Amino acid sequence: LRYKLIGGLAVRRASYGVLRFIMESCSKCCEVVVSGKLRGQRAKSMKFVDGLMIHTGEPKRLYVDSAVRHVLLQQGDLGNKEKIKKPQDPQGKDGPKKPLPEHEANVEP
Repeated sequence: LRYKLIGGLAVRRASYGVLRFIMESCSKCCEVVVSGKLRGQRAKSMKFVDGLMIHTGEPKRLYVDSAVRHVLLQQGDLGNKEKIKKPQDPQGKDGPKKPLPEHEANVEP
């Protein structure tokens, strides 16, 4: 996202492109927040979300990766926050082994 914004691409177009790329690479949920002087003098914040994000508790610590980056543009700084929810993986390679607490396995008697 940082390099797209430095290259002069519009904020919404760049954010939706990054969001689509993350969701296509087998992520369960993604959230991108861009804040700062997007257009004009007044600072704003734009949030782009796809899927259902976990915000609290132990599952957030296990399932959600987050990153913060800053972009220096001519009119000022832009802040980028990305959160990605990993899928549950029984082997523990691509995601956590532990299933979500609300996940129930239906077993036939």
